[in-house]
Amino acid sequence: MTIDTQRVNLMGMTLAQLEQFFLEMGEKKYRAAQVVKWIHQRGVSDIDAMSDISKVLRDKIKLVATIMAPEVTYSNTSKDGTVKWIMTMPGGSSVETVYIPEEGRGTLCVSSQIGCALDCSFCSTGKQGFNRDLSAAEIIGQVWLAAKYFDKPDQKRERRITNVVMMGMGEPLLNFDNVIPAMNLMMEDNAYGISKRRVTLSTSGVVPQIDKMVGVTDVCLALSLHAPDDALRNQLVPLNKRYNIQMVMDACNRYMASLSDIRVVTVEYTLMNGINDAAHQAVALAELLKQLPCKINLIPFNPFPNSGYERPSNNRMHTFREILQKAGHNVTIRKTRGDDIDAACGQLVGRVADITRRSEKFIQAVELGNSAADIAKTRIKR
Repeated sequence: MTIDTQRVNLMGMTLAQLEQFFLEMGEKKYRAAQVVKWIHQRGVSDIDAMSDISKVLRDKIKLVATIMAPEVTYSNTSKDGTVKWIMTMPGGSSVETVYIPEEGRGTLCVSSQIGCALDCSFCSTGKQGFNRDLSAAEIIGQVWLAAKYFDKPDQKRERRITNVVMMGMGEPLLNFDNVIPAMNLMMEDNAYGISKRRVTLSTSGVVPQIDKMVGVTDVCLALSLHAPDDALRNQLVPLNKRYNIQMVMDACNRYMASLSDIRVVTVEYTLMNGINDAAHQAVALAELLKQLPCKINLIPFNPFPNSGYERPSNNRMHTFREILQKAGHNVTIRKTRGDDIDAACGQLVGRVADITRRSEKFIQAVELGNSAADIAKTRIKR
């Protein structure tokens, strides 16, 4: 795949960015809404197909802009209807995107980075290291491609994607400047028009970036917790050594308080046999989460080679859930979907070229808002 670096990619531009784009071209800003609708509602990537825009203006746009999505290089459908795509980006690396159909809704799980730097011990994505952030166009391009996949020729588009979760490869908040515009596009009425209650960002707890979300987006928030105390979470989620559980909980509460409506955080807790699934740990988790308005999503561990972890028995999972429920919490056990095609939670790997890892300095550089060039200097070869 090649990309024209001399022309701007309209795929990832928000309505406001496109309005500015047209104003700088000497055009009326209402053109932005037209283009957003063509790209995201009608699935058009050919500027010449935009029939309500004059040929003169189309030619003018083509001189400085293009519309480019990632390339689907593999797709597979699970026996339960889950669809997994491998999408290849410029440079040859790939990410995975997963669609999960359920009664009354369809959830798209989107990636934010090629690889992941956080190296959570129970996640196969982190084991491959980190390559780079995805651009806003590469993030929203996953939604665009998935929507086109379900299109039927000559028929009105059926809304198959009702929910989007930023829970694929990568830590979204370490790619803040690309993730937030892409998620805002998902909620844009002229684009996908998905309800803000159905667009969710999942984070392992990058505290400064959670605070940075206040006032710039109103997506739902999910917290990858996975442990009821700092000692265990330090082992499972190394980021906890920088931002401990209390710091993360406080940041989540600050963000939720900034929203105009009442919502709760989704707490994700991957259950691993003999690691974090004991009754006393359920009691500790129930007590911990009293301070956070939340619903708890228990996720059975999905095995991958050499992980060293096992899935708990159904009895252990149900006992864990019952303890939380008796303490007054809203709890569900996530049904494993797509594990026969390695599309289940924690199994996404993709394909990464020139694998790198982030050092502590790299994460710090992102938090401080350093330039991409400065950040790149902190990367170390795996």
